[in-house]
Amino acid sequence: MSELGTSEKFIEIATAEIGTIEGPKDNETKYGAYTKSNFQPWCGSFVNWCANEAGVKIPNTVYTPGGAQAFKKAGAWIDGDIADPEPGDIVYFDFPSDGVDRISHVGIVVKDNEDGTVWCIEGNTSSKKKGSQRNGGEVCKQLRAFKKNKAGVMISIVGFGRPKFGEVSKSKTSKAISSTDKSKVCKACGQTVK
Repeated sequence: MSELGTSEKFIEIATAEIGTIEGPKDNETKYGAYTKSNFQPWCGSFVNWCANEAGVKIPNTVYTPGGAQAFKKAGAWIDGDIADPEPGDIVYFDFPSDGVDRISHVGIVVKDNEDGTVWCIEGNTSSKKKGSQRNGGEVCKQLRAFKKNKAGVMISIVGFGRPKFGEVSKSKTSKAISSTDKSKVCKACGQTVK
């Protein structure tokens, strides 16, 4: 198992969710329940839930344009056309001809294929080509493009947000430490106290 707060743990958590389907009601998921946005499109809730489980601190990306804006404000944004994506990057999409002319979907980069495409894990997408890519109801691994590529994959990636890995969130640090010993974590500084 990977350490909390790492890109490896983030991807490990997301990978374990592949195949999860919403329901029984439309857009009903544990991810939406976690972000208090149940019964709403849940790609951003999925990313936030995975980050929390992995001990990775990221901006709230339930509203995908807001998540992208937060990464830009933090100086942790890379435009798709100049990107060199890394595993664990948060990837933002605007699918051409989907009727929504803005960022409307988000996922997690698993692998850069170094050909203008990346493998991503996304919540609320579809494994079917004709299914909705931004409201498809399942967690899937998808091949997506950020630059023109020989594979002919449609460019849908607007850009990438880069989390700061290695800074384990205090809530996950507390759980990890309290399960192994009787130490406590100082709420003010995050340090372990005996």
